[in-house]
Amino acid sequence: MSATCDIPSLIDKEPVRPFQWVIFGLCFLTTLFDGFDTQAIGYTGPAIIAAFGLRPSELAPILIAGTLGMTVGAMTLGLLGDRVGRRPALLNGVALFSVASLLTAFAKNTDLILVLRFIAGLGMGGCTPVLLALAAEFWPARHRGAVMTGVLLGLPAGAMVGALLASKMMPLLGWQSVFIAGGAAPLCLLVVLFFVLPESLSFSISQTQGRNNESVQKLLSKVLRIHVSGDTVFAVPKSATRASVRALFGNGKTRNTAAIWCVYFCNWVAWFMFLSWLPTVLKATGLPAAQAPMGTVTVNAIFIVCAVPLSLLLPRVSTRLILIALMMLGIALSIGLSVSGESWTLVFLLVGASGLGIGGQQIVLNYLTVEAYPTTLRATATGWAIGMGRLGAIFGSAIGGRVLEYGGPAGFYAALALPLLVALLSVMLIRSSNIVEDKDFAPVH
Repeated sequence: MSATCDIPSLIDKEPVRPFQWVIFGLCFLTTLFDGFDTQAIGYTGPAIIAAFGLRPSELAPILIAGTLGMTVGAMTLGLLGDRVGRRPALLNGVALFSVASLLTAFAKNTDLILVLRFIAGLGMGGCTPVLLALAAEFWPARHRGAVMTGVLLGLPAGAMVGALLASKMMPLLGWQSVFIAGGAAPLCLLVVLFFVLPESLSFSISQTQGRNNESVQKLLSKVLRIHVSGDTVFAVPKSATRASVRALFGNGKTRNTAAIWCVYFCNWVAWFMFLSWLPTVLKATGLPAAQAPMGTVTVNAIFIVCAVPLSLLLPRVSTRLILIALMMLGIALSIGLSVSGESWTLVFLLVGASGLGIGGQQIVLNYLTVEAYPTTLRATATGWAIGMGRLGAIFGSAIGGRVLEYGGPAGFYAALALPLLVALLSVMLIRSSNIVEDKDFAPVH
C-alpha cells in the first residue's frame, strides 16, 4: 500500500537547508534588479528631460508606459507561471526587463524609450508575483511571512542602490550608463537562474498527478536532502475554488470591496506620484541635479528599515488602526514638505519619514485584504485590489508633472495629502473578519 506525502507538511517539519537560502538569495537578487530598473526612469528623469528638451509633463507618458507594462505583466506572467511553471515565467520576465533596459541606453528618441519602458514593465511587473509564490513555497510556514517580506525588500533596496549609482555615474557617463548597468547586471543573473533555480515543487507534482517520478525525487533531494520511497504518492494542489468579481460584492461585501479598492487606488496615486517625481521636484526646488537622486535613496532606506518591524507588528495590532495612523502621518508629512522650502535637512528628514508615512501602507494593505475576505475569494480580491492600485500608480505618475508645473514644489507636496485623505476616510469604512485558513493541498485518491 502506497503512502501519501504532503509536501508543505514535509517542508514544515524539516529544518531549513542551505539550498533554501540559495533560492531566497536568487529571488532577492531578482527583486533587487527589478527595483533598480523600476525606479531608473525616476532618477534619470531630470537628465532625460534636459537631453531631449522636454517639459516635465512630457516625461509622464514614459512613466505611465512602465507602470502600464507592470500591470499587464503581473496578470500575464502570473497566469503563465500557473500554466507552464514558475521557472520559465521568471526567466522570461528577467529577460524582458533586462534586455529592454539595456536597449533604452541606446534609444535616440523618447518614442522608443516609451516602448522599451512598457516592455521592461512587462518583465518587472510579472516577476514579483512569481517570485513571491516560488520563495514562499520552499520555506516552512513559520518563516514564510518573513521570507516574503525579505524578498519584497529587494525592490526598495534596488531603487536605493540605483539612486546611489546614478548620483555617481550620471555626471561622468550620462543617463545612459544607468540603463546599461540596469540591463547588464540582471542578464548576468539570468545565466545563474537558468542553471540553479528549481521549478516549483507543487507545479512539478501537479504535472505528474502525484506520481513519484525521477524529477520530483531529484528536486526533493536537492532542496530538502531527503529521499522518499518509490511507492510514495504525493499530495497535489487543490483545484482553485471558482470565484468571480461579482462575488466580491455579494453577501455584504460591497462596502469592504469598494473601500479597499479606493484605499489601494488613492495610496498608490500618492506613493507613485511621490516616488516617480521626487528627483525632479527636488531639482526644481533648487537641489543640484547630481544630488537629486539622494531623495530616492533616503525614502527607500527608511522604507526598508521600517518594513520588518511593521510586518512583525501586523499580526498583533489591528491593520485598520495601523493604516489610519499611517495615513494621518502621510498627510502631516505632505503638508510639512509643502512649507519646508530649501531647508534641506528638514526636507530630507520629511522625505525619509515619507517612506513610512506614504510607502508603509504598501506592506499593510495585503494583510488588510486577507482579513476582509474568506479564503475562497482572497486571490481574486487581492488581484483586483492590486489592479486598482496599479491604475492609481498610472494616474499618479501621469498627473505629477502637471501638478509640478502649475503648483511648483510646494503645490506638488500639498497635493499628495488629498489622495491620502480619501484613503483615510475609506479605511474607516472597512470591517475585517477572522477566517479559518484552508489547507492548500489535498492527497490523490
